[in-house]
Amino acid sequence: MDMDADWLTRTFLGNTVEQILWFFGILLAGIAFRTIIAYVFSRFLFEVLKKHSKEIGSQKLVELLKRPFGFFVIISTLYFAFNCLSFPAQWEIGPAHLFGIRMFLQRTFQVFLIVSFTWILLRIIDFIGLILHHKAIVTESKMDDQIVPFVKEGIKISIAVISLFFILGAVFKLNITSLIAGLGIGGLAIALAAKESLENLLGSFTIFFDKPFTVGDFVDVAGVKGHVEKIGFRSTRIRTVEKSFLTVPNKKMVDSVLDNITLKTMQRIRMALAISLETPADKIQRLISKINSFLEQQNEITNDFTVKFFEINNTVGFEILIVYFVNTTSYDESLEVKEKVNFKLLEILKEEEISLTINSYFSSTNGYKK
Repeated sequence: MDMDADWLTRTFLGNTVEQILWFFGILLAGIAFRTIIAYVFSRFLFEVLKKHSKEIGSQKLVELLKRPFGFFVIISTLYFAFNCLSFPAQWEIGPAHLFGIRMFLQRTFQVFLIVSFTWILLRIIDFIGLILHHKAIVTESKMDDQIVPFVKEGIKISIAVISLFFILGAVFKLNITSLIAGLGIGGLAIALAAKESLENLLGSFTIFFDKPFTVGDFVDVAGVKGHVEKIGFRSTRIRTVEKSFLTVPNKKMVDSVLDNITLKTMQRIRMALAISLETPADKIQRLISKINSFLEQQNEITNDFTVKFFEINNTVGFEILIVYFVNTTSYDESLEVKEKVNFKLLEILKEEEISLTINSYFSSTNGYKK
């Protein structure tokens, strides 16, 4: 027993064997159990939120908290492990309240602890955001689909700012009131440096209050077409027709001409038939008359259509302009109507024995807001 006691009291670099064993024991325990601790904490938190998060599942929360809580456990373990050790007097590192190595190490640990705790809070906010987003999807209104990510990002930014000020005040002992006053004096310089970010932030508020589009709308802005999937503080995410995921700064979304195709009440279709220059005038008149009669009988097509002998061109031929509006907001439905009209046009052309030139063209379906 005495030999064991003597062995434990032996010193190395100012620390007993017992202190060194405690150091490595705490460190290894933290490394070994950080995943288990993170899982247990995640499950406990899920049970608290279980009433509102059944659709999401606990596994998602475990995935979100695994890394930040594991980091928190490691930092906490290091902090307590190093508290078991004593620094040799000959190192002259000084006390924690005076500038030196000890102060640096202590404040570094404190900063990392606050950062890891903030990281955990941000991931919890992400999980709550998932819950609210799921609930917003099942409602008819699109406004809550837009509000949820907007508010979530706002809360996360607020937490990050509060965490920063807490570090400056509690860890580095700075006067926060004086610091904020100093920021007011240098506000102009900061505003100029962050001009682009501030413009994007103002753009996000314009989108939120003016509502030129909402999440889920199909828009055409700055040559980009796609569905709006997310509206954030800095940018808007768009899923393009090519299925790519495009990020557009909010400033560009509000400064550019934006066509919200979802809000149109009907689809506009324009086409031109270029027929042979040898076609007699009476055949052209019968062609126009038959096309008008057919379009008048279609319930899907509005009455304000146009069928005109539009152009005489020696190289193109006689051009017949056809413009009509399909009474639907669905692009696919408008294509079905367009297909039916095209087959009928071929039938009429065959009846009148009129041939098309190679310069006939069909334009793409265009949005039209009535």
